[in-house]
This record gives sequence, structure tokens and C-alpha cells, in this order.
Amino acid sequence: MRGLVTTNKRIVAAVAVFVNLGFSAPAETTGLDRYFTELADPGYAGWERAESDIRRAWSRSGSPAMDLLLKRGEEALDAGDTAAAIEHLTALTDHAPDFPEGWNARATAYFMAGAFGPSAADIAQVLRLEPRHWGALAGLGTMLDEMGDKPRALAAFRASYAVNPHQKDVQDAIARLEKELAGVAL
Repeated sequence: MRGLVTTNKRIVAAVAVFVNLGFSAPAETTGLDRYFTELADPGYAGWERAESDIRRAWSRSGSPAMDLLLKRGEEALDAGDTAAAIEHLTALTDHAPDFPEGWNARATAYFMAGAFGPSAADIAQVLRLEPRHWGALAGLGTMLDEMGDKPRALAAFRASYAVNPHQKDVQDAIARLEKELAGVAL
């Protein structure tokens, strides 16, 4: 029971960060503002390039050693070894605490391991460092949806979609949740 209370407190904290961010003053990520503008335009033909450039920038920590830890963590995740992934990614977040993608990758690993509390705490850290991280927002939406918190899941998915309206799975989640919540007081 105590573990469940701790998990719930972490999830509530992550949601509080999400709700309090307001997304009005995104963190400056050097050189990416133009790409975020292009990505947010649903009619922009070059959105795939903009998305790719943002992802590429996010994957670089500035340190070859930290980039290697990210790569090893992602490879462990791809192999289904969440324990090894969490170890690599914890080393990464310990040594590069200002690198949002390290936190995001570890949030994914925790989520895959069924550890929603630590995953939510890491998502909160990603969003503190890069509020425009559409993947972290979508991950938060997925987690909240699985926990049955449909209104907050919908808000997280909408925030993700506002940053990157080219996510079919997020668009589908929004449509599904809007339908489920129709007539339900939000």
C-alpha cells in the first residue's frame, strides 16, 4: 500500500507540473524555434524534415560518452531488457541532468517496466527542460489514460498535438477520449 501511495504522489506531482506549465514560455532550445514553428503548421509540406531535425538535435547531449549511454539504453529497450535500459539511462541522467532526452528515454523504460510513478517523475523533468517535447506529453497522456484519468489524458494528448499535429496515434487518442468524455463534466 505504501508503494502505491508513493507512486500516486509522483504521478500527481508530474501532472501538477504539466498543468502548471501552461506552455506559454517554452524552454529555448538553441536553433530549433523555426523547426517547431514549421512542425506546428498542419499544412506545412516540410514538417517531416522539421520533426527529424528536432529529434536529431534532441538526441545529442554534447558529450560522446553521454550519447553512448543514450544509445545503449535505447538498444536495451529495443531488446526488451528494461532493467539494463534503466541502468544505462540512470547513469545518463545522473551525469547529464540537463539533457531532456535522457529523462525521456528513462521515462519510457520505466513505463515499459510498469513503474508509472518513476516514469511520471521523469516526464515532469523532461517537461521542465523542454516543454515542447511532444513525445513526453503523449507518454503522459498514455499513462493517464491507462490509469483511467481520461480528462487529464485528453489534456496531455491535446498539448502534444498542439506542438506536433502530425501524430496520427495522438489524433486518434484525442478523438477516442473526446467520444468517451462526451456528456461527462470535465
